[in-house]
Amino acid sequence: MENLQELTRVVARQVAPSAIISSAAAEPSEGSCDAGNEFDGRIGLRISAIFVILVGSLFGAAFPVYAARHRGVRVPQWTFFIAKYFGSGVIIATAFIHLLAPAHEALTNPCLTGPITEYAWVEGISLMTVFVLFFTELMAMRFATFDHDPVAAENQLENRNPHFGSQRKLSSASAHAPGEDHLGHNRHHINNDHDDGEDHTYGINHLEDYAAQMVAIFILEFGVIFHSIFVGLTLAVAGEEFNTLYVVLVFHQTFEGLGLGSRLAATPWPKSKRWTPYILGVSYSFSTPIALAVGLGVRETYAPGSQTALILNGVFDSISAGILLYTGLVELMAHEFMFSPTMRRAKLSVVLSAFGVMCLGAGLMALLGKWA
Repeated sequence: MENLQELTRVVARQVAPSAIISSAAAEPSEGSCDAGNEFDGRIGLRISAIFVILVGSLFGAAFPVYAARHRGVRVPQWTFFIAKYFGSGVIIATAFIHLLAPAHEALTNPCLTGPITEYAWVEGISLMTVFVLFFTELMAMRFATFDHDPVAAENQLENRNPHFGSQRKLSSASAHAPGEDHLGHNRHHINNDHDDGEDHTYGINHLEDYAAQMVAIFILEFGVIFHSIFVGLTLAVAGEEFNTLYVVLVFHQTFEGLGLGSRLAATPWPKSKRWTPYILGVSYSFSTPIALAVGLGVRETYAPGSQTALILNGVFDSISAGILLYTGLVELMAHEFMFSPTMRRAKLSVVLSAFGVMCLGAGLMALLGKWA
């Protein structure tokens, strides 16, 4: 019996170190990031995703512009109202759920080493982005003209749906009465002896309005394209979760395109730049499909879990999050609800409807974050 107990103790001493080594190997260690991916074939289905996502993105980004300019399409006015505020909710939810969370997951991965692990870089990068954007818009409001003649462009704007229009009648009426424009700028009117019936400050205010909208549009475009590129690369090399990710990203990119398209349609583009919103919409629409095609081309070498990929993904997601946070909270929520003369004079039922639709857009986009 004593010999048997001694043998048991010897075996236990031999097995214990092996168990410890195996347990340590199972845990991710610093500096040992995954150098591969989970690509598991199904190349035909992945190629189909290129075209399905392209169609969905193109519909969301370009159709609102087309429908607003062509009344022959006969899209009901309430559809534009829903698209505008639903899209606003989508943009805000994208910033929080689809950008900040993945960025934090990437930059806090246990395999990363060095300075990237020594600070809350996701929040820091987003914070810096917000201040850079505010400074950019501040300077644009003071100096940028975008080669735009506000008086001539007012006469060149095409007829659009009222919910996407530039509120020309409202602007004309308010141009001769004290008040505020949709950016909260006070209108100071100058009394003069010339009986020309003109408001000499309206052109300046309208130019500021146009400059602010141009800056906001290009900022939004920049943010969603960056995000869409990494979405495409991730989908290209996804493994078992590809089917779920495929379906979710079709809706994700369509809703995000709708958020961008509603902004493009609401902007008072002069006739000389009538193709600009289509160019911006198409650019967004092709960003994910092109990234997906590139990801398939490098599927044997692209490693989304590598140190380089994690850092790039986390940094650019953080930048995009800051862009969409600024755009969503300042341009879409504050300006559209609190500084808009139209909403301030609208019935409470209209304001609450707009708010409810925006919450619906944010809620659905946040729900998609459970899978992608």
